[in-house]
Amino acid sequence: MAELNLDLDRSSPVPLYFQVSRQIEAAIERGDLEPGDRLENEIGLADRWGLSRPTMRRAIEELVDKGLLVRRRGIGTQVVHGRVNRKIELTSLFDDLSRSGQHPTTEVLVHEAAPADGHVAERLGVPAGTEVVHLERLRSSGGEPLAVMRNWLPTQLAGSFSTEQLRARGLYELIRAAGVHLRVASQRIGARGASTAEAKLLGVRRGAPLLTMERTTYDGTGRAVELGSHAYQAEKYTIEMTVVGR
Repeated sequence: MAELNLDLDRSSPVPLYFQVSRQIEAAIERGDLEPGDRLENEIGLADRWGLSRPTMRRAIEELVDKGLLVRRRGIGTQVVHGRVNRKIELTSLFDDLSRSGQHPTTEVLVHEAAPADGHVAERLGVPAGTEVVHLERLRSSGGEPLAVMRNWLPTQLAGSFSTEQLRARGLYELIRAAGVHLRVASQRIGARGASTAEAKLLGVRRGAPLLTMERTTYDGTGRAVELGSHAYQAEKYTIEMTVVGR
């Protein structure tokens, strides 16, 4: 049974349930609470921390709704896989998961040469119909599916990448190993519902919320070297950025 100490400010205008849920969430993100750890039941937690049972119940429900905790009959409340918190940097999801101590795995769904349609050609700066390398991969962390990733790259850059390399290593790692300096990217963040195919791959219901990212990455000469269109499980993924006033 996981032990957890909370620092609650009962004079604060911030509701107690929110203070509790945020501190438990922070403990999960720090790794103080790990996937599979069980929490004491809500009645026990409420008594131990001097809270009302409705307050404790609401705090737990907040974390269940975020996908950080799960209630299982006969087992109780458990920590599930923590949400991936990703800063806006020119790194790949594989890089970020590895750097945070998680263990990413990749299933290569599509690895083919294909003609670039109008959108892909425009983003990569090549004539429509030019042959490019098209990839589709399912990225998982801790055995749980996290993202469906689609990429298009110039054949002269990615034509030598093997399926085994794509399964074992991050795409940006392979690009850098090919001698390409990734310099800058144009990126757009959005949201939409999961398609039938995405829902099946990610283990969610059709129409479940997904975060989306489309990114075009350029090398030091300004040449486009990758177009990515990725869809992430919204409950397991956040994007962090710093905003500076002028």
